[in-house]
Amino acid sequence: MKYISTRDTTGQPASFTDILLGGLAPDGGLYLPETYPQLDSATLDAWRDVVKTDGYAALAAEVIKLFIDDIPEEDLDKIAARAYTSPKFASPEIVPVTELGDALFIGHLSEGPTAAFKDMAMQLLGELFEYELARRGETLNILGATSGDTGSSAEYAMRGRDGIRVFMLTPAGRMTAFQQAQMFGLDDPNIFNIALDGVFDDCQDVVKAVSSDAEFKANYRIGAVNSINWARLLAQVVYYISCWIKVTDNNEQKVSFSVPTGNFGDICAGHIARSMGLPIDRLIVATNENDVLDEFFRTGNYRPRPAAETMATSSPSMDISRASNFERFAFDLLGRDAACVADLFGTKVKEGGFNLEEELITAAREDYGFLSGSSTHDDRLATIKDVHERYGYLTDPHTADGIKVARAAQKEGVTTPIICLETALPVKFSETITEAIGSAPQPPERFADILDAERHVADLPNDAAAVKDFITSSIKNTEV
Repeated sequence: MKYISTRDTTGQPASFTDILLGGLAPDGGLYLPETYPQLDSATLDAWRDVVKTDGYAALAAEVIKLFIDDIPEEDLDKIAARAYTSPKFASPEIVPVTELGDALFIGHLSEGPTAAFKDMAMQLLGELFEYELARRGETLNILGATSGDTGSSAEYAMRGRDGIRVFMLTPAGRMTAFQQAQMFGLDDPNIFNIALDGVFDDCQDVVKAVSSDAEFKANYRIGAVNSINWARLLAQVVYYISCWIKVTDNNEQKVSFSVPTGNFGDICAGHIARSMGLPIDRLIVATNENDVLDEFFRTGNYRPRPAAETMATSSPSMDISRASNFERFAFDLLGRDAACVADLFGTKVKEGGFNLEEELITAAREDYGFLSGSSTHDDRLATIKDVHERYGYLTDPHTADGIKVARAAQKEGVTTPIICLETALPVKFSETITEAIGSAPQPPERFADILDAERHVADLPNDAAAVKDFITSSIKNTEV
C-alpha cells in the first residue's frame, strides 16, 4: 500500500510510516492511498464475527492492516488494543449505537477521555507515533490547530509520551469554558497551548505556513495531528464500519450517515469507507451557519470565507470556512487529476474559490452519495429540546445540527436508516444546553473538577514567525 499527494503530478508514492510523521505533503497536498482496498461480502461477514467476539479494537486492527504494510501485523494488533480500551473509553463497546426512533440512530463517538469524537482517531495516532518514533530513535514536535475538540484530544493522547511535544493553536476566546479548561488545565512538560489572536481558520493557516517551510519543518521535526494527517482519517473509517455492523443484519442492507462537519475530515472518512464498498446509501453533510460545504454540494460553488466572515456560533467546533479535508474528496471527484487539484486549491482558493460544472456536482450526489444541509442557532435549540423530550437523549449542539439535517434529508426522500455521528458530550456546551432545555447538563464524574484547574497558555499574535519563535525557544528549554 503506497500513498500519493493530491497535488503530486510526478507519481512519487510513499509508504505509510513515511507519511505518518509528516502530515502535509511537501507540495502542499494531502496524502491518500493510491487505490482504496475493496471489501467483499466474505470480509464483511468475518468482521461481523470479529466485532461480536473480540470487539472494537480487533476490528480496528483488521481495518488498518489493509492500509499499513510496513508495520508488522502483530504490532498493529497490539497498537489497536492499547488505543481502544475501557475505562479509557467509558463504554466497553468503545462506540455504542443507540436508536432514537423514526429510523434515526446515534453513533456514540464521545466515550473517550475528552468526551469528543476526536478521541477515536487521536488515541490510535498517539500509539502509532510513539511506536514509530521509538523504532526510528527520533523525536517529533506536533503542531496543530483546534476549533475546540482536536486540541484536547491530541494533548490527552500525546501527554507524557516519549519523544513527543505538542504545540496547539487555539482561536483566542472562541472556545467554550469547558473546552479551554480541558486544554489549558494540562501541566505536562511536553504540552504547549497557544491562544492565537484570530479565528480557527487563522490558526489553520499558520499551521500550514509553518509546515510549508520545508527547512524549518525538517530542522525542528514538525509533524501534524490535525485531520490533514492521513492516519487520523484511517482511524475514523473504522467507526463507520462498526456502526454499520451494529445497525444491519446482513450485507445487503444500507445505511446513511449524517455528519456534523466544518473541516470535512469526519465525513471524508465516510467517503473512504463508501469507496471501499461499505454499503452506505447517503453521506449527509451537516453544517452550521458557516455553510461553505452546504453551498458547494448544492451549487458547485466552493467559496471559503475570510476570517471576518466566519461567524462565531453555538456549535463552535464547526466555525470553519476553509475545509482542509475537502481537497481529498475533490481529488477523487476530479478523477484524481493532481494538476487540476493543485490549481484549484493551491491557486483558486487563495483567489476566493472556484466553481465546478453541474455534471461534477451531480456525480457528487449520485455517484458518491452526498447530500447536505445547514442549521442555525434556533434550529439547534429546537432540536436539542425536541430530541430530549421525544427520545430522552440530550445532544450537544453539533450533533443537534446533524440530527436536524438528517430529518430534513428524510423529508427529501432518504429512506435508509440514518446514523447521526455524535460529536461531543453536551457538558462541553453547557450554556447552549441550558438555553435549550432550561437546565445545565450534569458533568460525568471524571470531569467534575475540570473547571477549577490552573491555566497554562501562551498568548501570541496571528503571525507564523511569532509561532516559529515560540516553538524554537520551547524546544531548547524542554527535553522529551
